[in-house]
Parts: sequence; C-alpha cells; structure tokens
Amino acid sequence: MRSKLIASSAMLAIAALAISGCTGTSNSADDNVLTLWHFESETSAMGVAWEEAIKVFEEETGATVEFEAKSFEQIRQTSSQVLNSNEAPDILEYNKGNATAGLLASQGLLKPITEAVEEHGWDDMLSPALQTTARYSEDGVMGSGEWFGVPNYGEFVTVYYNKDAFAEQGIEVPTTMAEFEAALKTFSDAGITPLAEAGLEYPLGQLWYQLALQKADRQWVNDYQLYENEVDWQGPAFTSATETLVDWVDAGYISQDASGLKAEDAGVSFINGDAPIFVTGSWWYGRFVGEISGFDWGIFPFPDADLSLGSAGNMWVVPERAANAELAYEFIDITMRPEIQALIGNNGGLPVAANVEDITDEKSQELIAAFNAVNDKDGLSFYPDWPTPTFYDKIVAELQELINKTKSPEQVLTDLGEEYDSYAADFR
Repeated sequence: MRSKLIASSAMLAIAALAISGCTGTSNSADDNVLTLWHFESETSAMGVAWEEAIKVFEEETGATVEFEAKSFEQIRQTSSQVLNSNEAPDILEYNKGNATAGLLASQGLLKPITEAVEEHGWDDMLSPALQTTARYSEDGVMGSGEWFGVPNYGEFVTVYYNKDAFAEQGIEVPTTMAEFEAALKTFSDAGITPLAEAGLEYPLGQLWYQLALQKADRQWVNDYQLYENEVDWQGPAFTSATETLVDWVDAGYISQDASGLKAEDAGVSFINGDAPIFVTGSWWYGRFVGEISGFDWGIFPFPDADLSLGSAGNMWVVPERAANAELAYEFIDITMRPEIQALIGNNGGLPVAANVEDITDEKSQELIAAFNAVNDKDGLSFYPDWPTPTFYDKIVAELQELINKTKSPEQVLTDLGEEYDSYAADFR
C-alpha cells in the first residue's frame, strides 16, 4: 500500500508461466549496460538520489545505465510476466512483503542475493526490523531465509497537519484519541471536512489499519503479518477500526465522496489547504516540502498508538533472468554510500545508512527524528494488504462498501477474514 499488491491476474500469470515450465535462462544483453527500472518521480528524495547514483556508477564503472521510468501500476501489473522473459531488467525497484517480493521469490523470479549482501556488508547497515522485508523463506514469508532485495530507505505513516488551520480554530496538537476526535469535530462544526481521504486507493486502508493498531500489540502484528496464530476478524482491533470509520463518515470527518477518490486527490486536497489533516506516508513528505507554500505544516504521531504502519522502503531486486547481476550489485552498493544516503535524507526521504551529520535540512531532520522514534520502540508494523496477493484490491473494495453503507462493519470483516484465512491457513 504504498505497499500496493500484485493483482490477482498477475498471480495467475505467474502460475501459468510456472506450469508451462518457463525457467530462467539469462537474458542476452550488452555486458557493459545496466538496465534499471524504478517508479520514483524525478523530484522525490529517491529520484534525486538515484539519479546521482547513476552518474557515479557510470563514471566509476565505465558502464552505461539504460533507465526506464515505470509507473507503480506498470510494475505491479506486468512485472511477473516481464521478469520471466528476456525483457527482464538487470535491477528494479520492487514492493516488499509476502504478497509481492515474497511471492515472486517463491516462484523463482528473483535472484537470491545473500552472498552479495554479505560481501558488501549491507546486512551490517540495516537494523533487524529493516531486514525483515528483505528476506523470504521458500514459501515467500518475510523475516527469514535468503535475502532477495536491499532497501536503501525507510518509510512510515504519520499524521500531517496544517498548522495555520489548527491555529485558526484554536486547536493544539492532539496527544490522545479523545483530543484527536475533538479536533476533528471542531473542524467539522466549522464546515471543514478535516481528513483528506481516498477510498479508491491505499489511504483509507492505511487509516483503517492504523486505527486497528491502537488496539493491538506486537504479537497481534506477527499473527496477522507472519501467520503465527489465527487472527480474530471480529475481535476488538478490527471491529473498533471498522466501526470508527463509519462513525467518522457519519460525523462528517471523512467525506463519503472519498470512496471515489485516489491518493493523488487526497494529497492535493492537503497541499491546497482544503483538508487540514492527512494520515499518510513519509513518501509524501518531500513533495509537501516542494509544493506547499500557502501555509505552515508539520507532523505528529497518531495518538494512543505504540504501533505504526511502516517498514523498510521498497527494495532493489535482481531478477533471476538479469543479464548483468554483478553490475546490479555495484549499483546497489553505490546507493548505500553515505553521500547518496544524505541526498535521500536532505530531500525529504528516510535514509537507512546516512551519517547523521550529513543531514542538514531542518524539515528532513524532523521527519527522520519521527521515524527513528517509531523504529527505536519496535513500532513498525508493515501494511494491511501484505498478507495475501489479492488483499490490496480486497481491502479497497470492502472499505468502499463500508463508507457507501452497502455493507455493515460485520459483513466487511467477515468477507475480509474469509479471503485472508483462505490464504494464510497454508502457512500456519
């Protein structure tokens, strides 16, 4: 969800290819050319840093980088077919989690890179929490087994707020859920829909999961994400989260029109000052720095929650059919250097191996401090759509039904639970 998953059609394509016996013979290509895909914008923290990494790579190796910009959806929808063909790139940015990188790893479409990780010392640069989504078992479950990717940035979900709008309504930064809901009510009473939301894509699902995390602990997360024990879909965590969303729509804190809005719509409503609060990921931070000029803004942790959505960022992965894997490893190593990590940090991203003294931007320091506070207390709890290959689309569809009042909270949780259990049962 920014962890957004491989669609069911893509999973079927993987299965079809596996059945047909297509296995990895190396793509034939120029030994001095690295083909690279990623979906970050040119102005994002990662886009800025990786552009510099490409320049350094070409200067130091004498090789040429053939970079192809792909949208997230292009990679999400076509990667399984492409990675099992002679069109596979040498390296690409890919989404992490059981149902994405884990699924492709279990299908033999990604190259295990443990040897390269140890040779270059990347494992020493990443905390255990950040390593979780880089390693996968033979079944594709994260947290153990071979390394299949290397993240060079982190991410988490927090609360963005319009400081000027808060001041105008006399609202202090809330530290409890009661204060948070009082702030939402104050805005609503003033004729302002407080929460920027999008039910057509990931934001609404992330808010729902964050609300569930208020009633959860680390074992609950492990049960849900790692299949350690059965998950109670009618229990207090999911029930409270689902009923709260309904209450917030009824109270005017979330627009019912949000069911038809995309993440971009929600983000722009915050950028334009139309909605004073946006619960979303750190990947928006750099854009807000660059595009918000009409008001002062900041972030604060979601109240009454020790756990937060987040993890290591998306990863560099090397396809099994990559023609130039060694060049790919050299490029990964450059992206882990302090000077490239500092570019991520000073442009609104969350570097995983930067020197603290290299981060000089005040806004970036604020974001990194907030991320470290979550990471230091073992609060990163991944994303709600990770447990099954089709759960992203399922969560989106069910929460649309919820806020459109076409399904009750109990019905939504029953349907989500049935799909989850049908997949997770195989791993328990």
